[in-house]
Amino acid sequence: MLESGDPAPEITATNQYGEEITPTFEEPTVVYFYPKDFTGGCTIEANDFQDVLPQYREAGITVYGISMDDVDSHAEFADEEGILFDLLADPDGAVAEAFGLDTAEGHTDRRTFVLANGEIFATYNPELADPAGHAREVLNDTRNEFITGG
Repeated sequence: MLESGDPAPEITATNQYGEEITPTFEEPTVVYFYPKDFTGGCTIEANDFQDVLPQYREAGITVYGISMDDVDSHAEFADEEGILFDLLADPDGAVAEAFGLDTAEGHTDRRTFVLANGEIFATYNPELADPAGHAREVLNDTRNEFITGG
């Protein structure tokens, strides 16, 4: 798995609107991987990020959610849950593997990466905690580091 200080991977994936996205990871960016659309913890986590999305945007931090679900599943999930940030489809696991995540079981574990200036700044293992509150923790850490100068 990629760790702090590693170069950001080059990725391209399709979002829930069918648009191809290729992040540069130069500006502060949060990439969170989750196992599956419409599951309990994943829904809580997505809603948690959505709830604080205005603060992420105000701070200039982009958020991407990624799972191995396809574009249609992401579109339905985003519509049902009111998710306004990009959910990137990774059905073949190429994006997850670029971040060093295991895809052998057809999904990834929940894992969050903060990237900026073309490299990994921080990683989080939200599997170890309740998904509620995770988005705010990442926001506060990222905002403190990049907006207020750490």
